[in-house]
Amino acid sequence: MDEEKPWALISEVGEQGYLEEVTDVMKQHFHIVCHRDFSQNPQLYGDKIQAMFVWNAQPAAEPSLLTALPSLKVVANGGVGIDHLDVPYISSLGVKVTNTPGVVSDATADMAMALLLASARRVVEGHQAAVDPKTSHLPLCLMGFEVTGATLGIIGMGDIGYKIARRSKGFDMKILYHNRNRRSVEDERAVGASYRQNMDDLLKESDFVMLAVNLTPETTRLISHREMSLMKPTATLVNISRGLVVDQDALVKALQCGTIGAAALDVTHPEPLPRDHPLLTLPNVLITPHVGTNTYATTRRMVQTMVESAVAAVTGQPIPNEVKPT
Repeated sequence: MDEEKPWALISEVGEQGYLEEVTDVMKQHFHIVCHRDFSQNPQLYGDKIQAMFVWNAQPAAEPSLLTALPSLKVVANGGVGIDHLDVPYISSLGVKVTNTPGVVSDATADMAMALLLASARRVVEGHQAAVDPKTSHLPLCLMGFEVTGATLGIIGMGDIGYKIARRSKGFDMKILYHNRNRRSVEDERAVGASYRQNMDDLLKESDFVMLAVNLTPETTRLISHREMSLMKPTATLVNISRGLVVDQDALVKALQCGTIGAAALDVTHPEPLPRDHPLLTLPNVLITPHVGTNTYATTRRMVQTMVESAVAAVTGQPIPNEVKPT
């Protein structure tokens, strides 16, 4: 029975790839081969591989790799964002593409609130002061901004954005949102959210601006000089979407000049930033290394969802979470 399992290509197991603890999910249904081993002997594995699991954009689904996998039936992506995949090209090869919506939403929304709170209350600076061997007194001047009752503007009110709104309601925040499509009256009432058809109005009114959009040509550099000039000088920009949604040069200037108050980022471009990038030295910036989905429970659910979709594609069944070319 084990011999009949299909083969799947993965990036690697370890620090730069999958947790060892989740590989059992894949091994239940697939023989897995790491990209490094495949690269050393493509003739041995190329014809066997029917599924490719993409994690943190690796292995890169480039034409040189895809054409070396003549039996490939599915590229299963871990995460919602597929901006690193050329879906029309992959589909033209007769290969299906899937992602993992839904399962990442709670962890990402949690991270969004963590960034907002940590930035507003200067948690990292407080920790640094608390553990500094030179600290001899409490830093009473380490003042932050009130979150309770503040206005949160969410740009992108999909599943993640909506879960951020639900969490924000617990802080008695005034919630505004901008989205391509307005949500139902019932959805708005459930979280107390008010729609702003014009994003400029949201930017002007918000104390915290939360970016929760997919990266598309329309959202690339969605927030640049003009948009930040509309924000309050005390406002904080929180980005848990993709680095390219923000014009980083404009962000640096806005933070240096006091156009906005602070930024809290789980995503940048590139990742990681060059070690001499000015964002890394600004005191009003908090950066985490794209860890929005990094919990053991969510990681396992993501891999399970990837495997379920890949098994369906390989066996000719209806494919959950299929991403079709637009």
